[in-house]
Amino acid sequence: MEDASDSFEVVTSEGSGAEQSPASPQGEAVGEAEDPAEERLLPESACTAQSEEGWDQQSPSQNSVLPENTANGTETASTIGDNEKLRETGPDFDESVQSENQTHFLGEVIQPDYHMPDVLTVSVQTGSDSFRDVVVKIERPTYNKPFLGGFRNVSTGVEFHNAGSQTKPKKRPDKGIQLFCKETQTVKEKNKSQQTRNTTSTQMTKIGLYVSNMTDKLITPGKYFTAEEYHKCRLKAVIVLQKYFRRWHAINLVQNLKEQRRLRLALEAQEELRKKKEKEDKLRREYEKKLNPKTKEDFELLYHDLELWMQEETERINRTLTGAERKAALCTLLEEETQLIACIGMHKLDANVENRQKAIFHLLGKCAQPRRWKAYDGKITEMSTKNSLRGKELLEIYHSISTKDIPKDERTSVLLTLKCTVKEHECKLTQEIVALIDREVDLMSREVKECNLEGLRKRICTLFLQYIKIPEFNPGVAGLLKVPHDPLKLYKNVYFCHSCEKYLAATEFLLPANSRTIGRCRPCYQLDNEARQREAYLKYRLILENLRKSEVDYQDDSKIVFLVQLPDLQYLIENVWNCQSALSACSDLYDLVMVRWDKQHEWSPWNTILLTKEEADAHLKICNLQKTYEGPFIYRIEQKHIRAKKYFSQIPAVSSFLHRSNNG
Repeated sequence: MEDASDSFEVVTSEGSGAEQSPASPQGEAVGEAEDPAEERLLPESACTAQSEEGWDQQSPSQNSVLPENTANGTETASTIGDNEKLRETGPDFDESVQSENQTHFLGEVIQPDYHMPDVLTVSVQTGSDSFRDVVVKIERPTYNKPFLGGFRNVSTGVEFHNAGSQTKPKKRPDKGIQLFCKETQTVKEKNKSQQTRNTTSTQMTKIGLYVSNMTDKLITPGKYFTAEEYHKCRLKAVIVLQKYFRRWHAINLVQNLKEQRRLRLALEAQEELRKKKEKEDKLRREYEKKLNPKTKEDFELLYHDLELWMQEETERINRTLTGAERKAALCTLLEEETQLIACIGMHKLDANVENRQKAIFHLLGKCAQPRRWKAYDGKITEMSTKNSLRGKELLEIYHSISTKDIPKDERTSVLLTLKCTVKEHECKLTQEIVALIDREVDLMSREVKECNLEGLRKRICTLFLQYIKIPEFNPGVAGLLKVPHDPLKLYKNVYFCHSCEKYLAATEFLLPANSRTIGRCRPCYQLDNEARQREAYLKYRLILENLRKSEVDYQDDSKIVFLVQLPDLQYLIENVWNCQSALSACSDLYDLVMVRWDKQHEWSPWNTILLTKEEADAHLKICNLQKTYEGPFIYRIEQKHIRAKKYFSQIPAVSSFLHRSNNG
């Protein structure tokens, strides 16, 4: 609502549905009337003021043009210029519009279904007798105008709303500066305590008034401290505190270092003790193996020690003796060597008998072993089949008849059980076994000595073992025999050894990775080693076994390590790595292991390093080899890898992996 001394309110709200309050001739706004029949309407929050008579469909608009002035208008008119105002068109414009608006104030109510046209023609008096028609275009608002308040007539219920400007609010140009922010509109409160005044008073003794001084205290002022002296005293106190704190901290630090040193020394002593104990145990086991050799590795050690002793004695004789004395000493040394070889041969015969018995029980144990498989939950399931039950029965019988020093009653019971078992199949072998059983029972009834029955019992065990190795009588042994029962299977995977002139299975031949033809069998290699070189391959075999176990743990489908054989590994250790650790130069092969140089790639002769067990554990924890090792050491390792590549590139089975690694 606008007021002036000689103006009026212009209302052009589109579809408002409510009457507008005209301005009084004195220029007072409708909102300022003192009429008790009118009630003041206050503006509510933005976009929320609505009336019960349908204010939600009557949003107030800004002042645009005069309503209801088209009754006396004409169709011919002219347009006002852009810079010309309606007020400047004539002095009687306000009076003509005011007279027409008063008709509504006297009682006429605008029809609620009235719709303002888009164009209005307004007659404007330009002179005393001249009028001018003005065409006014109605601008439709594209936004909801705010409620600016107004009045309601209590008697008639008519509402009169305040109007705003006719045109849209001008949009402020963006200056690129933030004009509104949360910080400037947020109140920050701060509480601060203050010391208020406290008025006090004292009472002194005077004429007519006595104040006791029994409780008074005599206070003598001390020495005045300046600020500099105060801060100097504080600094001195702080220095004292720091001194004692640093002393306490140094004591704790030294105690911690001492404790760490003690633990470190204890750990090193324990590690040294463990190594010493392991070395002693290893020496004791080797000594026991040399005294009572039982396996091929034990006899390899014996022959290796014999060769070392022979070399030392020969060198001593050649260094100290000459002429006939030297020849006599060499002959004596040869006789001693011959006696030692004969003694080793006797031990080998005894070991073969014991090992043969163990091999028999091992074969029978495989026949009696039930089927096993692992379930999805990790549990092992066993199932005894018909063949495994048959093998278990034969194993128990063989174990009983081969046991010595048992009572006669038990022996007789075992023989009768054996007789019933072999009678199930009628053949020449079973008939011979039954005849030997009857003979032993007859001799036992005649009180024949045990020593005289030993040969007969060995014959029974031998024939029964032949019975067990026949697949018709023991189906579980069919896949475990070195020599198959079917003659047609002898032509498969069988090769001829030109040294011992025997046909043997392929597993009996030692094939290095660079071999192109079938050479000598394993027994011939062993015999040649015992007669000439007398080398002990146990240390190389242990390194190869540890290497294969570690590669299986990686689970990355490593293949090259299983193609490399014992002679290849021996060449790699002796000629490339010189039988010593790459870091500490330790030459004890029993303490050395081979690991990957780069653990991200599979093991190969050109991706390996020879270290001690402790060094290997530390090496496998390294993530970046270039940052951990120095340049000269890495260069030396790479040179050894090049030598290994040059040797193994001649092997067809390994060269394919070499080309694959180069392409990768």
